[in-house]
Amino acid sequence: MAVRQVALIRGINVGKAKRVAMADLRAAIEDLGYTDVKTLLNSGNVVFTAGVAPAGAATAIEKILAKDLGVPARVTVITGAELETAVEENPLLDGADNHSRLFVSVLANPADLAKLKPLTKETWAPEALALGKRVAYVWCPDGLLESPLSVAVGKALGDGVTTRNWATMLKIQAAL
Repeated sequence: MAVRQVALIRGINVGKAKRVAMADLRAAIEDLGYTDVKTLLNSGNVVFTAGVAPAGAATAIEKILAKDLGVPARVTVITGAELETAVEENPLLDGADNHSRLFVSVLANPADLAKLKPLTKETWAPEALALGKRVAYVWCPDGLLESPLSVAVGKALGDGVTTRNWATMLKIQAAL
């Protein structure tokens, strides 16, 4: 059965490296047989319908990125339902007054949440960390690049995570 899915591509169109035109990305994903393909913004967010499991879709998209578009990149694919859950269950919304500094880190492997549990026992104020079913919510009031918490999350997960700000998550949700 075909379901709505979201591909989150790590590190494309950031600066001058790994440039991918969204029209080319959309066409490549359609060539996989996926339907209702929409790209959002210019930073590797794709909503589509497919009859394959998210892990299979991630592998297929990674292959076409490298082979057809010449841009190797890690891809995390989640279902539309998983994205909805991540949005609905964000426990940091009350304290986060700037949606561009509230982040959702989506894990390629949900089992990797265990790597973040030790970080939840530390004090990060004024920053904050909360864990969801497949995501980590990271509040960085001074910005992501200035954040010791963001650095710690990145160190714990490496390229097994990709991060979007809250405003982007809401745009992806709307596109579903």
